[in-house]
Order: sequence, then C-alpha cells, then structure tokens
Amino acid sequence: MLRATAAGVTLAVRAQPGAKKTAITGTFGEGPSAQLKIAVNAPPIEGRANFALVAFLSELFDIPRNRIEIVTGELSRSKVFLLREGTLEKALELLSNWIR
Repeated sequence: MLRATAAGVTLAVRAQPGAKKTAITGTFGEGPSAQLKIAVNAPPIEGRANFALVAFLSELFDIPRNRIEIVTGELSRSKVFLLREGTLEKALELLSNWIR
C-alpha cells in the first residue's frame, strides 16, 4: 500500500467514485497488493474523481496538490499516487487507523 521511493512515497488506492462524501473507508486486498479504499464525492467523468482524490490526499498529508501525481491507473479504480513530500514514517502514522 505504501512504499518509499527515491522521489517520495507511493500510495496504492482503490477509488470508489460517486459516494456521498470523500473519506477513507478501509482497505482492499491483503499483503503487498493491498490498497487504501477511498470513497470519492465526485463522478468518474472527465477526471473529476481523480481531482477530488488529489485534493483529499493533499489535505490528509498536508502537502500541496502539485506535489501529488497519479503514477498509474488514471482511468482505473486502482491507482498509485506519488507523494513527493513527506516520509514513509509520516504516511504510516497518518494512516495507522486503516493499515494493519
């Protein structure tokens, strides 16, 4: 789900667009292929769900939106984001309630 890289931290996400509100709802899968499930209050049309996910992650990790990018899965529910600021330890701490 989370991995340290030379460029920052990658986060695997399973998006659930069209929800009533944007929030973390749990995890999807197990082991190294596990993903953080995030319900998104935006439809998967014209990149709106992706934009909402980036905004949510920006607020959650307290980093600017332009420091977050989608590495893979732009048109898929399964995505990998690169967080260009912060550390793996900080990310693990912020997500400790959902990562077991």
